[in-house]
Amino acid sequence: MTAPIGYFVHHQGRGHAERAAAIAAALPPDRPITFFTARADIFPALPAQARVVTIPSLFEAPATAPAAFATVRTPDTLHCAPLGWSTITRAVATIASWFETARPGLFVTDVSAELAQLARIASIPHVAVLQHGDRADVGHMAAYEGAVGILAPYHASLEQPGRPDWMTAKTHYAPGVGIDARTPDRAAARTALGLPLDVSIVLAVGGGGGSGTPATPLTLGARAEPDSLWISIGDVQQEWHATPPDNLRHMGWVSDPEQWIAAADRVVSSAGNTTVHMIAAAGRPWIVVPEWRYFDEQLWKARMLGAAGAAVVLDHWPSHVGAWRDAWAAAMVCDLARQRTLVDPDAATAAAAWLDDLARWRDTAPAAPMLVAEAIA
Repeated sequence: MTAPIGYFVHHQGRGHAERAAAIAAALPPDRPITFFTARADIFPALPAQARVVTIPSLFEAPATAPAAFATVRTPDTLHCAPLGWSTITRAVATIASWFETARPGLFVTDVSAELAQLARIASIPHVAVLQHGDRADVGHMAAYEGAVGILAPYHASLEQPGRPDWMTAKTHYAPGVGIDARTPDRAAARTALGLPLDVSIVLAVGGGGGSGTPATPLTLGARAEPDSLWISIGDVQQEWHATPPDNLRHMGWVSDPEQWIAAADRVVSSAGNTTVHMIAAAGRPWIVVPEWRYFDEQLWKARMLGAAGAAVVLDHWPSHVGAWRDAWAAAMVCDLARQRTLVDPDAATAAAAWLDDLARWRDTAPAAPMLVAEAIA
């Protein structure tokens, strides 16, 4: 019998689900995998051996959340553990019951320090997905220390300083897992999208985990370059005082962001993991403006991209034309070859093989002993 793998997928943004789906597709076909998530609609196509179990959100209060416990102090070992939420009780019960009935070989958490600790307490080996950010708190470190492995969805050269040796020793780096590293040709991408071939194109890329790209800075940049075409994809924050010029187009959410990136001459983006790796695979002069995230996740990823010479990093969006010009001048000397090395086309295959190997201990394990109550019945 081949033991299943369990996999918790956070529903903020798209990157968690996209890398999970890519790994699932690369697993051996006889290795079942069960995803636990609050939103099943965020997944791309999944292989036959994968199934999705929808659980209540661990992070959004139910209507029946009691006010009596709202101010009870949370211990440092936990991040989000409010009291009295029936939704969390049901989610944890669903996962714990699956632990007992499915007898998995492994449980992956992407990401929840609490569920990582739940797996360890339940005696289920777990792998914690590691993201950039200030994660030296006791809650995160308990999840990492209790894990049999750590999965980092980025290149080892982008690892931030301060990770303990015991962490890096059990970390598997999967650079760009979840994206298609085969970047279309620029001219072919423009033709497919109906874009002009003879115009300089600037693309602003926003991810799905925040409130969107602010439109006003883009109006400043586009107005200063009337001969260029500025395009945004993803959510955009509009403000009443923005005065968009004719050479600025907001496309909203698109199903083929890789095509738009391939069509661009220059790119400005947030520092979400999927966004970063799609742009790195293409290799473009690149400005990164990190968005607010818990634990400064995007800030640290941006810092490491800047340290690698892969992108120009700004701490806020340009507020005047001169700031745009300075940033683009710096971006034109980005190391495009270095960008491309940050993505491994075989990242999903290697990560799946690593997880499959960690799960094999259960494949030959004897059947669970019959409970006394069952024997009496």
